[in-house]
Amino acid sequence: EVQLVESGGGLVQPGGSLRLSCVASGFTFGDYDMIWVRQAPGKGPEWVSSINSNGGRTYYADSVKGRFTISRDNAKNTLYLQMNSLKPGETAVYYCTSQVETSNYRGQGTQVTVSS
Repeated sequence: EVQLVESGGGLVQPGGSLRLSCVASGFTFGDYDMIWVRQAPGKGPEWVSSINSNGGRTYYADSVKGRFTISRDNAKNTLYLQMNSLKPGETAVYYCTSQVETSNYRGQGTQVTVSS
C-alpha cells in the first residue's frame, strides 16, 4: 500500500522558516518524481515544487523560487521542502504527491500557518 506521511508544519511568523518532510512507503521511492502542492483555505490546490527521481532536477513555482528548496533522500525514502522567508499568504495545507504507476497519491498534509 502506497503511503505518504507529511510532517514539519506549524505556526511561524512572517519571514520565518520551516522544513517539511514526507516519508514514503509501499513503493520504490527512488524510481518516482515527487511533488509538493499546497491548498489554502477556500482555494484550489497550487503546485509548489517538483523533483525528479534522482534529485538532479528541481522545479519551482515563480512565487516560491529563491525561498523554497526541494530535496530528497532516497536512502531514507524521504522528501523535503525547506521554506524560508515565509509570507502570510502561504498559510495552507502542504501535501506531497506522486504518480505511482497509473495512480496519483497524496498524503494527509501538514498545516503551515504564517502569522504574527
